[in-house]
Amino acid sequence: MPPRTVTESAAPTTTTRQRTSRPGRTRRLTAVATLATTLALVGVTTGPTAGASEQQKRPAGQQERTDRLSLTVQDSTDRARNGTVTLSCNPSGGDHPKADKACAALAKAAEEAPDGEGPFAPVPEGSNCTMVYGGPVRAQVTGNWHGKPVDAEFSRSNGCEISRWDALVPALPAMS
Repeated sequence: MPPRTVTESAAPTTTTRQRTSRPGRTRRLTAVATLATTLALVGVTTGPTAGASEQQKRPAGQQERTDRLSLTVQDSTDRARNGTVTLSCNPSGGDHPKADKACAALAKAAEEAPDGEGPFAPVPEGSNCTMVYGGPVRAQVTGNWHGKPVDAEFSRSNGCEISRWDALVPALPAMS
């Protein structure tokens, strides 16, 4: 019998160990990840809103939109209508006696305003207005509406101005 020759390789033999997922370990990792996510969400939802105001709890589109106005009426022949009131909308409030209805009237006037100018736009120059005099009463409206500053004057000096005033009743007092 011929002698047997054994050849050895100079390079060491490497053993590859294949990792297999163990069901118990996977379940534990999933449970830990779920717990961490739940705690993070609870911290996010209870942390900032725990002492938050009602406005901060609203949907994002409404958070930035609290409309605040000051309405001053002067020179009314009915002196009880003269004075200044404050009006907040979204949510409605202030010391205006009919805040909810006043906010609704402003919202309606804003929807009906041409070209999105809002309820405080002046009568366009060159408008043909009837020469009807509604009295010496004047109103000044200042504040913020839909994120924009407001400084508008109202009168009842002609048909166009009377219509403009009446569109905002009861935000402005009815003068009939």
